[in-house]
Amino acid sequence: MSLPLAAWVLVGAAVAVGFGLSWLWRWYRVRRARKVLRTAVTSLGVDHLVDVLVPDGMGDGYHVDFLLLTVHGIIVIDMREAQGNIFGGDQMAEWTVMDGPRRFTFVNPQNGLYDRVAAVRAISGDAPVEGRVVFTRDSRFPKGLPKWTLVIDSLRTEFPGLEAEQEADTISHYRGAWERLKAAVSPSPMAHMR
Repeated sequence: MSLPLAAWVLVGAAVAVGFGLSWLWRWYRVRRARKVLRTAVTSLGVDHLVDVLVPDGMGDGYHVDFLLLTVHGIIVIDMREAQGNIFGGDQMAEWTVMDGPRRFTFVNPQNGLYDRVAAVRAISGDAPVEGRVVFTRDSRFPKGLPKWTLVIDSLRTEFPGLEAEQEADTISHYRGAWERLKAAVSPSPMAHMR
């Protein structure tokens, strides 16, 4: 028994609508998760820049995921999304991610962080500049965290705020450096946190 043409058209339309809704739901979930992640990071500072190129002094630039103006000075955040157990150390050239049967390596992100922090210091002058490689909640470090590395949930503990009155006074000391930095950076073509 064969179906009439109209039935096949309806089946095809239903499949297309189902596929479209599925794709739209996945897109929405990724966008929502990205927004939550961005808010978790940017809420630490009184001002922030996202996905910018910081000049390196030689005519090129470094992509920076987040720059934050905080009571601690300027913070450079290199955001990493990796799911599973991460094995890495200060002296290791590559770090390994193991998630069940999946295994892959990536270049130690600390060296790139040092370069980004140095570029920001060169522009900002006298303001303190710190940097952190921050991993998402799905990342675990069973052998311990390498230097300058955090999981996002410990970011606020690492950089606590002050009382509003103290915060305003402290931030005013760094405002000139922050304005110089804002004037020097440009939007990054590698944007992925927007």
